[in-house]
Amino acid sequence: MHGPLPLFDPEALRTLETRGTAHCDGDAFALMARAGQAAWRCVLKHWPQAMRIVIVCGPGNNGGDGYVLARHALESGRDVRVLRLREPATELARRACAEYSAAGGSVDAELGDCDLIVDALFGIGLSRAPDAEVTALIDAINAHSSPVLALDVPSGIDANTGSAPGAAVVADRSVQFIARHRGLRTGIAIDHAGKLELAALDLPQSLFDGIAASAFAYRADALSTFFPLRARDSHKGRNGHVLCIGGDHGGGGAVLLTAQAALRSGAGLVSVATRLQHVAALLSARPEAMVHALEDAAALAPLLERADVIAIGPGLGQGDWGRALFDAVIACDKPRVLDADALNILSERPQALLAASNHRLRTGDVITPHPGEAARLLGIGTADVQRDRFAAASALQDKFGCVVVLKGAGSIVASKDAPPAVICAGNPGMGTGGMGDLLTGVIASLRAQGFTARDAAIAGALLHAAAGDAAARDDGERGLLPSDLLPWLRCLANPVRR
Repeated sequence: MHGPLPLFDPEALRTLETRGTAHCDGDAFALMARAGQAAWRCVLKHWPQAMRIVIVCGPGNNGGDGYVLARHALESGRDVRVLRLREPATELARRACAEYSAAGGSVDAELGDCDLIVDALFGIGLSRAPDAEVTALIDAINAHSSPVLALDVPSGIDANTGSAPGAAVVADRSVQFIARHRGLRTGIAIDHAGKLELAALDLPQSLFDGIAASAFAYRADALSTFFPLRARDSHKGRNGHVLCIGGDHGGGGAVLLTAQAALRSGAGLVSVATRLQHVAALLSARPEAMVHALEDAAALAPLLERADVIAIGPGLGQGDWGRALFDAVIACDKPRVLDADALNILSERPQALLAASNHRLRTGDVITPHPGEAARLLGIGTADVQRDRFAAASALQDKFGCVVVLKGAGSIVASKDAPPAVICAGNPGMGTGGMGDLLTGVIASLRAQGFTARDAAIAGALLHAAAGDAAARDDGERGLLPSDLLPWLRCLANPVRR
């Protein structure tokens, strides 16, 4: 599959469960039986040698799925134990438990030795921190040496936001039922969900009629949909002119990375406006860039006039020089990509900018904050941003009116009148200085090549993340440098030729 994957929130998933029950002639237990059997098939596929299996069952229907799995494992000759803290509390869970008991199943109070643990504690409904007793059990699961399979979502993870209000199971794999959960693709949930798998439960696609996805997941294989072959008579003028502005004293490397990324991702022309002290070094490192010494904002006007897209922020600083350039760029009518210090300056005076008709961000602009910058722009804490990354990205889009790339694990692209996009690529090695400077250049480059702001943000973030993964495959994540991504930007921006 090369297109984006639809993701759904818990409200939509509950509607799908209701429709799935109706498809099963109104028999909700038949749907539970399908889920439990699908989970058992997942066990057989990934852990065929697991003979001692512990299923941790909660009191609700997620626990019911676990009891169904337990019965299948028991009937196949496995040594099966169910661990539970509470009796089944729903009619479906009680029936599933009764069938497991009738097959000779037992209930235990400790994890003990096993080859596999199945987490069937809580499903998609949990959005609060587990109590002390459940927390102790989750801690025990996480401390155990055996692999963990989570049913639907890892217990303790909010399926809507991807956050963990308290303790949460760290699974090796999560099998989602009916549809993909949006909360498992971003933030802390990525480290808890492990590898993701979908069990559609043999339900028809018509089940989704009229139910809109709340987000879309973009994986590296979607790059081919963004980068067709260029026409044979293509020339530099058709591929856009990016002006990169930044590099105050000591920050020349940042704007150089932005310029290099813009070139390697296909811009026809790239100019750099920076401090005089950086010009020689930038020309030496990247002679293809047109580097201009700029000591005051008055000299910026002709460079702005010639450019198609402006990238501002990397190495800009927050002194008088950077602020003057920022004001000049905000007042111009060219599409802009703002990052780093441009966002820090913006966070100090957003209301004044929004109030002046000729000093504001527009729908064609893109901002690329990391969680700390997003927090400053919204006037909240970084933890608040991470608690609900979807809400934070949406709030930024509402406040500034432009396209937003909220960076981090599972970067989120928010734009007006479109579901958010989640970038399902990238790795921890990319958490080093300069990576964001590359992203600024990539997005500006694609914008200059004719991409809409939304497509430039999605394709740019995906290209950047996929390049990071490709570079990490060579020599590992630790010690990964932004410049290591540059050859891969070029390679992955040409997927049709590969």
